[in-house]
Amino acid sequence: MTLPAQNLLADEASPYLQQHSGNPVHWRAWSPASLEEARALDRPILLSVGYAACHWCHVMAHESFENHDVAAVMNRLFVNIKVDREERPDIDQIYMAALSSMGEQGGWPLTMFLTPDGKPFWGGTYFPREPRFGRPGFIQVMEAVDKAWREKRASLNQSADGLTTHVEARLSGAHAKALLDRDTLSDLAGRISGMIDRDLGGLRGAPKFPNAPFMLTLWLSWLRDGDPTHRDDVLISLEQMLGGGIYDHIGGGLSRYSTDAEWLVPHFEKMLYDNAQLIRLCNWAYAASGNDLFRTRIEETVEWLLREMRVDGGAFAASLDADSDGEEGLFYTWAKEEIEAVLGDNSGLFFKHFTLSSPHGWVGKPVVHQTRAQQTQSVAARERLIPLKTELLTAREGRVRPGLDAKALTDWNGLMIAALAEAGRSLARPDWIDAAAKAFAHISAASRDGRLPHSMLGVRKLFPALSSDYAAMTNAAISLFEASGKWRYVDQASRFIEQLDRWHFDAEGTGHYLTASDSTDVPIRIRGDVDEAIPSATSQIIEALVRLASVTGDLELQERAWKIAEHAAGRAAQQAYGQAGIINACALAIEPLKLVVVDKLEDPTLVTVANRRPDPRRVDIIAAIGSEANRPLLPGGIFPPTNRAGAWLCTGQLCLPAVSDPQELEPLLRRQ
Repeated sequence: MTLPAQNLLADEASPYLQQHSGNPVHWRAWSPASLEEARALDRPILLSVGYAACHWCHVMAHESFENHDVAAVMNRLFVNIKVDREERPDIDQIYMAALSSMGEQGGWPLTMFLTPDGKPFWGGTYFPREPRFGRPGFIQVMEAVDKAWREKRASLNQSADGLTTHVEARLSGAHAKALLDRDTLSDLAGRISGMIDRDLGGLRGAPKFPNAPFMLTLWLSWLRDGDPTHRDDVLISLEQMLGGGIYDHIGGGLSRYSTDAEWLVPHFEKMLYDNAQLIRLCNWAYAASGNDLFRTRIEETVEWLLREMRVDGGAFAASLDADSDGEEGLFYTWAKEEIEAVLGDNSGLFFKHFTLSSPHGWVGKPVVHQTRAQQTQSVAARERLIPLKTELLTAREGRVRPGLDAKALTDWNGLMIAALAEAGRSLARPDWIDAAAKAFAHISAASRDGRLPHSMLGVRKLFPALSSDYAAMTNAAISLFEASGKWRYVDQASRFIEQLDRWHFDAEGTGHYLTASDSTDVPIRIRGDVDEAIPSATSQIIEALVRLASVTGDLELQERAWKIAEHAAGRAAQQAYGQAGIINACALAIEPLKLVVVDKLEDPTLVTVANRRPDPRRVDIIAAIGSEANRPLLPGGIFPPTNRAGAWLCTGQLCLPAVSDPQELEPLLRRQ
């Protein structure tokens, strides 16, 4: 079977794939038909993986994929397949692992050469059209690959077989389960803390990423063991990145990473998942420190989210591009004269609180950031600065906007829904909880035969979901239950887990695969153990099972979560740094916290304390005084008395004596 000799991306549901629909390259999307074509033609596959907000993906597209000479070589020698890594993280992880196994550094665009049956034999990332940066030109690369394929095919096939076996063992293999040990979290936190830059925050060196899984390791370690160094590692990292150019000081929101060690010049793409994790981390940091900087940044980031990232139905878009009008960061950077023209006499107040910098090697307009002193001053002067930022934001809206990748990814939305619900509780913002509930309802309603889609773009939906989708939406449902007290969210969470088990559980009952059992186009069915910018699918599954078991009191589910955690810990022991998410989730399984509160909901006192003391280890269940408790809320199936106010804090199956005074509850929930 061969497909038409033309570009076939125009009808795809991915904005990234649609961006390439006008290329002269005969692109195909990843599908059984595309793989069958390669086998029918007995032609190797050129696989290109990227995403809509990726700067270097755009560079390679402009240089090579839009060039007719390059396209002619691609079309003559290969079956060309384009993948959006956000739509198909399973495909991306397989071939990124293959590249890493070749000893090459990963990144995007990912450029891989595969045998006709999809096995990788060579690859790289960005290739320039002409030789430069010490890299060969892309046409040279393709011609060399073609020559090797024609002259050394047997050797390449042997190499591809070995590489595929290695990747399968790494991403899908079974290891002996490990006993869940409290020391594992402490050991990892100590090693991460040793890599933290005490002056600039984050891991030492450049580039600098927010690295939320590592930050959570440090935070959980502090909450449990009390080492203030680990708390301060997180607080300093947050303070520094929130003062740098990686944070959008005019419009809110965090960019994906900084190119330097000072958090100053980012790659300017904004990703939904980074900002979901930023909101959660800042929520915990605000509760622990009382520093209004964190509250302010949450409010600014949520304002940006609701202003710029909502799509039809109330779900959230995947990302904003780094480039506008062909230049990276153009939308976000300012010349001093531009700010003075907009603010006039008020520009002096602005420059008292913000700095413009153009570091060595940066060719664009200056980047807005803050010194530590300016950051502190601006929190106190926030009300005076809001009108100035509003004027600059209005002026900025007149510029050419960066592209919006408007697809709604189920797992990323789940992360943001949970973050909004949690921050809405803590900061008394019911409008944020409402926004989270609307997004949740929209994605849940998109199900087909009870199965979630992985991605939506308008009316187009990509089925089936990944395991990460069910896990993230389960955690989102539980966060909405905590915020609203509505048990229907718990029922929905249980239905998500039923679908997860039906389509993703392994035959041995030791864990889940990332892809569904009826997915027919994956060369390897991987676990989903490895963290990327977000915690791995496996870690999110363990967290979801632990939290749901805690809410429902389902001991069988709790035992299953423990078994899955043990087997995941066994696999994670081979590579702790890449699997911090699993270690974090196992820590939750070892010591799950549960708070049951009975209170006057119209005039709460105990609930208010619980709301302002968020804890990622804890699940909160709220019941109204006088309500008929219709579910077992305390361990052992015990119903709490609901005729008076009370709060029970439980670890696993053991509960502390009930307290009824808010001043007694406060120290129980606060890390001393």
